[in-house]
Amino acid sequence: MEANLRKKLLYVKKNWQLYVFFLTPALLVTIIFRYIPMGGILMAFKDYNVRLGILGSEWVGFDYFKRFLSSPDFLSYLFNTLKLSLYGLLWGFPVPIILALLLNQIRSVGIKKKIQLLIYAPNFISVIVLCGMIKMFLSPVGPLNQVLGTTTNWMTMPEAFRTIYIASGIWQGAGWASIMYTAALSNVSPELEEAATIDGANLFQQMWYVQLPAIKNIIVIQFILSAGNIMSVGFEKAYALQTGMNLPTSEIISTYVYKIGLLNGDYGYSTAVGIFNSVINVILLLVVNKIVEKLNDGEGL
Repeated sequence: MEANLRKKLLYVKKNWQLYVFFLTPALLVTIIFRYIPMGGILMAFKDYNVRLGILGSEWVGFDYFKRFLSSPDFLSYLFNTLKLSLYGLLWGFPVPIILALLLNQIRSVGIKKKIQLLIYAPNFISVIVLCGMIKMFLSPVGPLNQVLGTTTNWMTMPEAFRTIYIASGIWQGAGWASIMYTAALSNVSPELEEAATIDGANLFQQMWYVQLPAIKNIIVIQFILSAGNIMSVGFEKAYALQTGMNLPTSEIISTYVYKIGLLNGDYGYSTAVGIFNSVINVILLLVVNKIVEKLNDGEGL
């Protein structure tokens, strides 16, 4: 063991230039784009003035946090964000798993690849292009209204916003998200499937008792990661689908931060709201991980 470690250290010492050349760009990118911007967190505690800078601006403590928490729209923004994320997780998380299980039943390689191409393709459509497609499809003269024989402007209906947002997200991302589960299912033991078939298990029972347990760990990890992003609703899509009429359900924390920060120039207040959002995210991640750990017989991440 020690001889092997000494050999590796000698190799690193001999080729240290290669390691420096390899690691320096990644280290610089991490420092510049990940750690240095953390200094901007101070803006949440200061009356930020562009001329004075972050360090020269007046300290206001937790005033911005109190302002947001006491805002009459606070609960509306919070519940809109939570509902959009929780409903999206509830309806969207099982779909990639189901797709992977169904794809695993296709024995013809050619047909399987063609289907995979069709369900993966939407992932490569940009968010803005997707929002444009949604608006055209749901416009008063769009295909949906032509089929229904109506002239409803779905984008102006607050009660329809969440369904539109979540359904379009599932259509766009479910196929791509199924790749990980499809890869894991390829490692399922053929002997187990054959044994289940011999024992009289039908197709559904094979999925439930053989294939799902094989990808259980991946499902748990993906669920924890998804739950940890509950408050991180995509700003671009929500903002692009917003209209003056659907604001009661489409105005979420990320769009609010954009409007008060970049549009209104209230940088300190918007930073405080963003930090609040991140803190809630971390708390939810820890809570979900603890719950899954208890349900998973003491096995967490």
